[in-house]
Amino acid sequence: MSGHSFVVKEASNNLSLDDLSFRLRHIELLKRNGNLQIEQQLTFSHVLIIVVNGHGQLTLGTTEYRIQQNHVYACIPGETYGGEIQALDETEIYLLKFEVFRSTDQRYECMVNEKDGRLFSLQGEIQVFPFDQLTSLCKSIFQYWDSDDELERFRSQFTFQKLLYIILKSRSFLHNGSCAALELAKDYMDHYYYENLSIEQLAAIAKISPKYFVDLFKKTYGISAIDYLTELRINKAKQLMAQSHAKLKDIAHQIGYNDEFYFSRKFKKQVGVTPTHYMKRRRRKIAAYRSPITGQLLALKIIPYAAPLHPKWTAYYYKEYRTDISVHLNAYRNGQKWESNIEKLLQAKPEVVISTDDLDEMEKEKLSRVAPIYYIPWQEKNWREQLLLTAEFLGETQEAEDWLKNYDRKVKHAREWVKNKVKDDTFLILRISKQNLYVHCNRSITDILFHDLQLASAYDCNQLARDERMTIDQLIELDPDRLLLLIRQEEETLAYWKTLQYSLPWQELSAVRNNQVYFISSDPWLEYSASAHERIIDEMVSLFSGNRPKRILDTVHGHI
Repeated sequence: MSGHSFVVKEASNNLSLDDLSFRLRHIELLKRNGNLQIEQQLTFSHVLIIVVNGHGQLTLGTTEYRIQQNHVYACIPGETYGGEIQALDETEIYLLKFEVFRSTDQRYECMVNEKDGRLFSLQGEIQVFPFDQLTSLCKSIFQYWDSDDELERFRSQFTFQKLLYIILKSRSFLHNGSCAALELAKDYMDHYYYENLSIEQLAAIAKISPKYFVDLFKKTYGISAIDYLTELRINKAKQLMAQSHAKLKDIAHQIGYNDEFYFSRKFKKQVGVTPTHYMKRRRRKIAAYRSPITGQLLALKIIPYAAPLHPKWTAYYYKEYRTDISVHLNAYRNGQKWESNIEKLLQAKPEVVISTDDLDEMEKEKLSRVAPIYYIPWQEKNWREQLLLTAEFLGETQEAEDWLKNYDRKVKHAREWVKNKVKDDTFLILRISKQNLYVHCNRSITDILFHDLQLASAYDCNQLARDERMTIDQLIELDPDRLLLLIRQEEETLAYWKTLQYSLPWQELSAVRNNQVYFISSDPWLEYSASAHERIIDEMVSLFSGNRPKRILDTVHGHI
């Protein structure tokens, strides 16, 4: 292990801190007027997110947190993190990445994977006091970090140890039974949402006045206590509605509503449709084994009973449908953990499984034990044909035909609008991974950008299987009018992108000089389905209407 690190001595629930040492690897200060978006990304380091000013949501792994005052957020190696933070004036966040080393047989080993990361249990949301001291330490660390003086850089490591000590001390104090009274009330709501709860009861649990409880709950969690309770009940109701013999009256009683008609009104206000309509859509226990199947089912207005969900790899479906989909399959890196998914399906007992047919024989054999399976031809059919085949199997052909008619009308309008903006400009989709550039042209891009929208490609996609390596010199020679960037959200790639975007060769590109570089994300651009393609059309219209999102990719020297 190079450089200096210090051992912190304090007991931990999982692994003694006497055997650990810590080293800060990087610190960034993210500042922006208004909203700031941190793209979902996979980390192989421990990450601390310290929000100095702002509110919003963060997702660590598959757990979503509302940003609270006086809290820090920790992500372990092998997990993903991201979110959106807003402020009335200036959003300000410190992002710290650090390594944890464990002492074994007279040497230190870096704990780099998810299993090791969980042994050092600094993860999730941690309330910290005094928080002002924490932000002051972040400011000092950031100031010392890039110093030309190695002694000052050493000082940044020393200061980081102090920051880490405060966080660990606060966590230890709270875990030893001194949890904030407000948290006790919220925890009671989480567990006993079905009781006839009142503000007076909850305030009594928190040992504060009802008026102060109402104000403090809204200020701390960004939602009123009553709205939070309603949200809990409606989400539980959605889960109960997936049961084949569930009755509306019984569901209302189980979640705390004595009057089923009152419950129906609350549900429609919250969800947008009546419980009866929602239950009719949910009753079919259809498992979408792959993400594109989820996209096809949603186009048919069918919410799958089981589907792959993850805040990074299926970001849209996770955000919009995680409370609607009863069984969450693992979406980690395109089905790498398929065996655990089959185990989940065996327990869930869906009526039918729909999958693409690009599985190996062992996976198909094990999947056949779950339920009847309908395979959609993946290579032989295009997405429109796949949608119609799915609809035919489910008896929803009319729904598919109606959807395609509406889509074609939408495409015609979008094509005219976008072409009017871009004229005959040439487009290139550039994928950046690690320290490499690739021309990228998958089936979605070919079908939607260059067929449906009839945009001009700077590269002959017919000669491209999917990716082709390209040097910066080759990119300069090609010199497309507009660039769509698909940047892999992991640390080595983001570090390379920071360097590349301020290099002279990159700045010489016509698209860069004319401010015609646009960021796109893997979701929906890498998914081949009806729902994903409709969202690509929406994104293209948004890109050229001035609605270009502010992203963490715009960083330079730790600032946004």
